[in-house]
Amino acid sequence: MLKDKTAIVTGSTSGIGLGIAKALAASGARVMLNGLGDPAEIEAIRAGLARSAGVEVGFQEADMRNSGEIAALVTETARRWGGVDILVNNAGIQHVAPVEDFPEERWDAIIAVNLSSAFHAIKHALPLMRQNNWGRIINIASAHGLVASAQKAAYVAAKHGIVGLTKVVALETAQSGITCNAISPGWVLTPLVQRQIDALAANEGLAAQAAKQRLLQEKQPSGEFATPEEIGALAVFLCSPAANQMRGSNLSIDGGWTAQ
Repeated sequence: MLKDKTAIVTGSTSGIGLGIAKALAASGARVMLNGLGDPAEIEAIRAGLARSAGVEVGFQEADMRNSGEIAALVTETARRWGGVDILVNNAGIQHVAPVEDFPEERWDAIIAVNLSSAFHAIKHALPLMRQNNWGRIINIASAHGLVASAQKAAYVAAKHGIVGLTKVVALETAQSGITCNAISPGWVLTPLVQRQIDALAANEGLAAQAAKQRLLQEKQPSGEFATPEEIGALAVFLCSPAANQMRGSNLSIDGGWTAQ
């Protein structure tokens, strides 16, 4: 379905972003990976995805806190493959602390990576999409873009902001072939969430499995994690003709978290 389309997926060397990149590649899209990690491991991921999907896969290590590097990510992708058709803003970081103890530098970093980076990427990709009057912008928000949890001020603020940004871009592109929508996962077993599980286990003296169930029981009525593969499939759907009139939507995939 996505043959001859070019996609950028930020934060795609692991977790949700990698799941989305794999799903887009499996549907025929060329994919520019982005993220942090060991260069050899990233190259193995890139080469493996290119081989398994039979598409071109690139990698660009843009720092999502740096607007110039984000612009270069978009520019290099367009230079290499002639344009940008699909942009998935997925990169994210987390820090947990009460507001009065929240380090200011962590606030700034989370807002930069989780919110501002999406603005910068959209700003540079949108003119390329307008050239062909076709594009798909998918912002990975969160259940925390709809509701809040204590000690996550920066993350919740950023994800609420992503939902609002999605709506604005959808309105500004409403009479074009470009759509902008958000996906809001609940708990997904990614490295980011695993670190929260490990911290909970350490702080409360719990076994790893007990800590996982504690997280799920507090928020996610299904008692199951969503998977990167499920989120990837939803991203592919948003790129399909069936989603042509989905504009500014925020699709929850959270095991019932925000239905409560």
